[in-house]
Amino acid sequence: MTTPTRIRASDADRERVARRIQRASGEGRLPLDETERRLGTVYAATYVDELAALLSDLPPEPAPRFPLPLQVHAAVAVVLAVLLVTVWAVSGAPFFWPVAPLFWLSLSLVAHAAFRWRAVPY
Repeated sequence: MTTPTRIRASDADRERVARRIQRASGEGRLPLDETERRLGTVYAATYVDELAALLSDLPPEPAPRFPLPLQVHAAVAVVLAVLLVTVWAVSGAPFFWPVAPLFWLSLSLVAHAAFRWRAVPY
C-alpha cells in the first residue's frame, strides 16, 4: 500500500478555516467579495492543503492568553477558598485551619498554569 500524499479535509477543518476567514473579514483584512469567494472555496475544498492556501496571507490567530480550562480551575479555587475562609470565620476556631487546603488549591492552580503556558496538550 502507498501512503497518500494529500490528506482529505474534514467538515471540522472547513468550519475552522471558515471561522478564521469570517474573523479576518470582521477585522477589515478582507473585503466582502473576497470573503465570499474564499468561503465558497472553503466549502468546495477536498484537501487540507487547499484550506491552508486560503489562510496563507492572513496572520496566524493569537493563542489565548488565559485558556478556558485554567479559568474554570481558577474560579473553582476562588469559590472554595471563600467558602473555607467563611466556614472558618463562622466556626470561631482558634487557629486558621484552612491554610492547608488553601495551600494545595494554590499549588494545583500554579501547576495547571505552568503546564498550560508550556503548551502541554490535554
